[in-house]
Formats: sequence, structure tokens, C-alpha cells
Amino acid sequence: MVAHALTFTSNDAESWLTSLEAVYSEAQREVLKRALGWLADHAADAVVDTGADLAGHSLGTAAILAGMRFDAETVAAALLCGLPDAALMRDKLVKAFGAHLAALVEGAAKLTRMDRLLTQLAAEFAPEGGQSEALRQMLLAMTDDIRVVLIKLAERTQALRELAGKVATQDEPLRRKIAGDVRELYAPLANRLGVWQLKWELEDLSCRYLEPDTYRQIAKLLDERRLDREWYIEQVIKQLTEALQADGITGFTVNGRPKHISSILAKMRKKRLSFDEVYDVRALRVQVRDVKDCFHALGLVHSLWQPIPGQFDDYISRPKGNGYKSLHTAVVGPENRALEVQIRTFDMHQEAELGVAAHWRYKEGVKAQAGGDAIQDKIAWLRQILAWKQEIGEGEGPGESHELAQHFRNELFQDEVFALTPQGKVVALAAGATPLDFAYAVHTELGHRCRGAKLDGTLVPLDTALKTGQRVEILSVKQGGPSRDWLNPHLGVLKTTRARTKVRQWFKQQDHDTHVQEGRDLLERELHRLNLDNVNLDKLAARLKFPNLDELSAALGRGDLGTGTLDRALQEEFIPAPEKPLVSAPKRKADAGGVLVEGEPGLLTQMAGCCKPAPPDPIIGYTTQGHGVTIHRADCPMLLHLPEDKKARLLAAAWGGSEGGKECGKGSQVFAVDIELTAHDRSGLLKDVGELFAQEKINVVRVNTLSQDDMARMEFTLEVKDIAQLTRFLARASHVRGVHSARRK
Repeated sequence: MVAHALTFTSNDAESWLTSLEAVYSEAQREVLKRALGWLADHAADAVVDTGADLAGHSLGTAAILAGMRFDAETVAAALLCGLPDAALMRDKLVKAFGAHLAALVEGAAKLTRMDRLLTQLAAEFAPEGGQSEALRQMLLAMTDDIRVVLIKLAERTQALRELAGKVATQDEPLRRKIAGDVRELYAPLANRLGVWQLKWELEDLSCRYLEPDTYRQIAKLLDERRLDREWYIEQVIKQLTEALQADGITGFTVNGRPKHISSILAKMRKKRLSFDEVYDVRALRVQVRDVKDCFHALGLVHSLWQPIPGQFDDYISRPKGNGYKSLHTAVVGPENRALEVQIRTFDMHQEAELGVAAHWRYKEGVKAQAGGDAIQDKIAWLRQILAWKQEIGEGEGPGESHELAQHFRNELFQDEVFALTPQGKVVALAAGATPLDFAYAVHTELGHRCRGAKLDGTLVPLDTALKTGQRVEILSVKQGGPSRDWLNPHLGVLKTTRARTKVRQWFKQQDHDTHVQEGRDLLERELHRLNLDNVNLDKLAARLKFPNLDELSAALGRGDLGTGTLDRALQEEFIPAPEKPLVSAPKRKADAGGVLVEGEPGLLTQMAGCCKPAPPDPIIGYTTQGHGVTIHRADCPMLLHLPEDKKARLLAAAWGGSEGGKECGKGSQVFAVDIELTAHDRSGLLKDVGELFAQEKINVVRVNTLSQDDMARMEFTLEVKDIAQLTRFLARASHVRGVHSARRK
């Protein structure tokens, strides 16, 4: 069988197996040999997306994993997972390789859906039908056994290596497509899991194919100075080694750190530096036995060379989100050249190079047990995304599948802050997260019952943005639930999608009968306010796209259906439209002394509909043809833009009555004015405003409401006696809960 495999692979499988004798036992090599035979029997002439034959591609992937000293099951799964579905029938695999390996192969095969997901994310308006299911299967595979992700990362590394031999012009679109996928998803995924050994190669090769000119330019600069840099590093290593030995540190190593073009380019762009200004082109890595020696060595480095301000990072006390630990410092080395130094223990180095992969490596022939707090912390973010899928997917519309895909993409790239619980547990959150987000991240119930927070012992508002290293203490009540105001984006108390989802769920999961009753009470109040009797409520439910009245009432009770939408539906369905639109309020005729034109009372006057003046507004008259004198506010925009030839028709006007019109209109005369209210859309908003109209004895002759993105804009035409009455109403309206502004138009 193996001989057959050699007929269509470019690698010597037998020699490869022989080279593994020092790593794997005879029984484990037998598993690999059987996997190679299975690959030979079923691969036929199949090819992968790079155009390489499947057998050679799979063997290359397996060689990468074997080089990282993965367990035999993982390497065998890499040989098998790319085969056609017919060769991966579960019953056949279980019979040939056992249930554990069969399950691993099945999980690794599912990750081929990741490429399809990337394509869907790239197309802004692509159909979203199968996207959620593909993503769910991918996440399930990743969280069931993290090794399937590492197999996929090794497979993409092999794919990029194969592209190096392709013809540049003919295969350029293929090369850019694969490299683009790697840069957008696989390299960040390797970084998040801390698999540096694969991360750097994925980043460098994708950079080579996506930005060939820039890549060659930096590579040329590195090569031109390579001999000078190597000589310099040798001298620095010698000097630092002597200092460490003289100070009693033993069992250490000092090496020059290899430079990666993609990291140099990223640092140049992020900090806007030239190539000469990049500190870590010349870099050392010091490895010691324990953490105490790390800080001892750091002190020696700083005593030998002057530290560069702002260039020290302690990732031992505060590890990165993927678990990376090390001390980073930059100093002014010999000859006044910038030099970066990394200091870590040997265990930290292994963890940095392999990340979660370190837990499947062989140590002295014994497989390390996968588990413990370290690995659980590293895969917790994967499980969190899966939890979001379950939270978002229940009872939501079809657009949520795209939202989930976007959450996954954002999760790979977002900046993070790391806050502490009072017990010292580290909680990772998105940048900009608030104490309320922190509470929901710790426990859903703690979030629901949160009423306040302390940062480092000081009481702060719930919309305060957290910073890394802060200790957060949540102040909670024994019983209670969230507030609907927490969902208001303008208040800014919730920033993370997970916390907002939890709050929405809480309201949705309250007792259904209670929601129905509350909704019916609200509906009856609205019907009473609009003076509607004998309304066909089933017809109303159908108009609002609810299957029955109970569902409509429950939506009202939960707050899913706003009163503004309900009012519009009631008015459009059951209140007949007026024969003529009301442009202005009907006027009751004023007495002869209502308005004085050029000092004379009793002239035929009418109030302008454009500016709607009311006492004691400064006014001016405009002579019309056949309609008497139209009274405008003195600051009316129409008068300000009046042509010069018509300004002769303007007449001086004033309100009748005592004190310049302050008493004008206190009898039967009223004036129409337009106002506008903007508010956060909530249940009962229109009812509260309506009660205010009744208290002020103001008649409303026109209403227009619009709700959008949780905001409501309401326009009213009112009949008021004077400006004092209007001013008093606007002042009271501005204090109604949820109202942002109340103004005269």
C-alpha cells in the first residue's frame, strides 16, 4: 500500500516514516503506515485548491505536524481528512482506525467549510441561508477537539508552501485568494491560539503573495545588512552571556531572534517608522529556568545598556489574551544601536511557539494530558462564540446568521481589555466594555441584578469604560432584573453583543401570561384614548403581522411592539381620514382689538401658516390681494427673503390689549403653533405626552409620529392662547421620561 502511495506523491513516505522512529513508538508508526495506505487507496487523482495532488498535500501537512511532535492520532488525521466523503464513512473509519481517530478525522473534515464561510463574508449581499449552519458545524468541531484547528492551520501552511512553485502570472488570482483567506482568518486564528510557529509562516507567506514588491524590498534590506547584523548580534550575545554568568545565573541560553518580514512591515505601518527605526530588527532572546531569573536577567540587561523609554512590556504579570508570556524591552546597545531583548522561561518559550499545540506534544515519549486551566482559558473564547450562536439563534430573524458570522470575524481581530474580579480572576472583554458588560461576562444573573459598580474601590457610573488592570466590584441586589434603558444605545451602559442579548432574553423569557395581560391593558388604554369602540382586534393583529391577538398583546407587554407603531396602525385602519388636510388650526374670530395694523384695529387679518405667530411674538403685517393682511412673526424666514419690490407691502403690526399684547387672546381667541418632540421610543410615551396636553388644557389638531432605531419623533399642531402657555408646556414636556428635546418649530 505504501509503495502505491509513493507513485503519486513527491515525498518519500517510507523515508518519512523511518525518520519518525525517534519520536513515535512502533505501534504509533503502524497507525501512520495504515493511514498512508488508506490515503493511497482512496486519493486517486484528486487535487486540492492549490492544484497539488491530494496525496502529496496531505503528506506535507502531516510532516508539518510531525515536525511539531504532535501525537500520532493528529498526524494520521491530517493524512486522512482531505479525502472524498466516500472514503470517510464513519463505520469504515471506526473499523480501520478506531472511534477516537475516526471522530478526529470527521471534525477536521468539517473545517473545509471555513473557506465557504470566508466567501460568504466577503460578499456583502450574499445569500445567508447556509451560512449559520456551516459556521455552527465549524465551531462545534473546533470546540470538541482543538486539534482539528491545528490540523487546518498546518494544511493552510502547506498550501502556501505549494503556491511558491506556481507560475506567477497564470496562478496569481489563486495565489491572492488563498493568501487573502490566510491573512484574514487563519493567521489571526493561529495568533489567538498562540501557535507562533505556524503564525509567522502563515503571515510571511501571505504577505509575500499579497504584497510582493514590499516583501522583496524589506527582504532585500534585511539581506544587505545580514552580515553586519550577525556580527553585531554575536558580540552582544557574548557580552550578555558573560554578564549573566558573572551574576550567578545558570542553565540559560542567549540567541539571536529570527526576524519575520510581516511583523517588521506591521510595526512600520502601525508606528509609522522607517526600516532604520524599527527596534527589533536586531533582537535577542534569553531563556532561563524560572520567573525569578527572568527579572534578574532583565535587571542585568538594563544595567548593561540604557533602556528606551516606553518600550518595556511585562507579559508575565499580564499575559496576552492568547496566553503569551514574556518580558520585552528595547535598549540602546553597543555603538548606540537599538536592540530588542525578549526574556522568558523555557516553558514560556515552548508555550509561545506552540500555544495550545504544546498540550499535544510528546515529552520524553509520554503524551501530555490535554486539560487544565491554561488550555481551557485559551479555548474559552471559542465556546463563548458558540454560546452566542445559541443565544442569538433562538427566536430571531434570518438576518441574525450574518450577525453571527460578523461576530466571529470581529472576535478574531478586536482589541481587548483585561479586568479583575475582587478575587483576582482575569476577565477578558472587548475594548470599551463597561462594568455592566463585566457583570454579564462573570455570570448572567449577576448582570441582571447589577445596580452599581466600583473600580479600584471607587464608585463609578455604569457607562464607564474599563481599562486593563482595573479591579471591578459589582454592587447587586438579591432580587431584580435588568432595565429596558440598558438597551438604549445613547446611554452607553452596554457595549458587548453578548450582554445586550442576555438583557433581551430576560424580557422575552418573562411569564407569557403576564405579558399578554399587560399588553391588553396597554391596548385598551390606547383604544380609550383614541375614542375607538367595537374595533376588530383580530384585524389589527393581522395588519401588524401577528398570528392572533394574544401574540400581539404579548409583544406589547414585552416592549417588542412600540406604542407609536400601534397608534399608527389604529389610526390608519380604524380612524377615517379627514376630507381636507388640516394645514393650520381652525381660528375662532378675534374681536376688533385683537391685532392693530398701523395702529388701527378692526382690519381683516389672518395668521400666517408658515410661522404661526402667537402673543407676545413680535409681528409684522403683509398686504395680500383679496385676503386682507396676513400677520407673520417678525423673524419669519419668508419675510427675511422677501424680494425688494414687495417689501413696500409690509405694514407695522402689534397685538391688541394691554402691555403689548400680553392679555391678547385671553378670551376666546387661540393661535396655532407647531412643535416637535424627540424621545427614546418606549411603551406609554404618547400617553404621557397626551396627559400633559390635558393638564395644560391645550387642544391638539394635528399629530405626526415616526419611530426609527428606538427613537421617536413627534410633530404636533397645537391651539394655544399665548406664548406663555406654550413655553410652560415645552418646559414640562422636556422632563417627561425619555424625551430628549421639546421645541417650537
